[in-house]
Amino acid sequence: MLRDVPVIDIAPFRTRDAAAKQRVAAKVGRAVDGIGFLVITGHGIDRALVDQVRDVSNAFFDLPEAEKMRVARPGPDIARGYIPLEAESVGRSRGVDVPGDLNESLMVGPVDVGAGDYFHGPAAGRHFHPNLWPQRPAELKPLYEAYFRAMGTLASELMAMFALALDLPEDFFAAKIDRHISRFRVRNYPAPLVPPKPGQLRAGAHCDYGSLTILRTEDKPGGLQVMNVDGEWRDVPIVPDCFIVNIGELMARWTNDTWRATLHRVVNPPEEKAAGSRRLSLVFFHNPNYDAPVAALPGTVKPGETPRYAPTTSGEHLRAQFTRTQVAPAM
Repeated sequence: MLRDVPVIDIAPFRTRDAAAKQRVAAKVGRAVDGIGFLVITGHGIDRALVDQVRDVSNAFFDLPEAEKMRVARPGPDIARGYIPLEAESVGRSRGVDVPGDLNESLMVGPVDVGAGDYFHGPAAGRHFHPNLWPQRPAELKPLYEAYFRAMGTLASELMAMFALALDLPEDFFAAKIDRHISRFRVRNYPAPLVPPKPGQLRAGAHCDYGSLTILRTEDKPGGLQVMNVDGEWRDVPIVPDCFIVNIGELMARWTNDTWRATLHRVVNPPEEKAAGSRRLSLVFFHNPNYDAPVAALPGTVKPGETPRYAPTTSGEHLRAQFTRTQVAPAM
């Protein structure tokens, strides 16, 4: 079992060498099994695109609050739009009543939505709700769309690695993620101006909800920590031009907890470093098709035992978790 988050070069997975693919998948599988997190190099994502998305996001969060609220999230079950500071508490997804998180965010969903009932019929619910685009900065929309597509491609490669690591065919998950309901969410963690409330963090302790998460963040005071197998909070390394990857609750359900979603949090900066602690995170939450059945995979339930989780679908699980994390506005 791993005590710290490993760094893995995934570039060899893109070759036609089957043995090289298996070696990468095995490393990824050990990381996911050991701590649930890994840092990836060799990902193939254009650094210029990442920098442009970061710059345009900072420009959005620097706008007056009233302008940002023009694209405010329309409701608790609609994963779109702007969410202001302290309006969400991800710790509540674990049934823990903790104060609102000390971050604000802008969130979009699928950017290439097709026609027909699958995308717009009753069964689709709010999973393909139109994105809410701010008027400023004007370049935000095309940059976010490009980043969403790039992350979708990278997530598909990671899911193929997961399949091989689980002794499944490389394309096992392909038909379950070809109309994925992923979210791209940019979180801004402002430098704190007042002390936090008791129990309040930049992001409370939680597990992600979907199949996997791809994170690009900054090395600033008050960062990401994961809980290892010994129950210790460990800092996640911030490696230049790399992404942090972790699995979510749906992958844990699929594997019957053979792979467990890891508890993580974003801590507050030390008081003496607060002034320079503004932090921006680009977070891609990869979520399978809303109708993808999620139940224990073959070989993950021992003879004579029952699965740890009742069967569900991606959409049902995600909608429930989105809703319970919302914080009612003060009256």
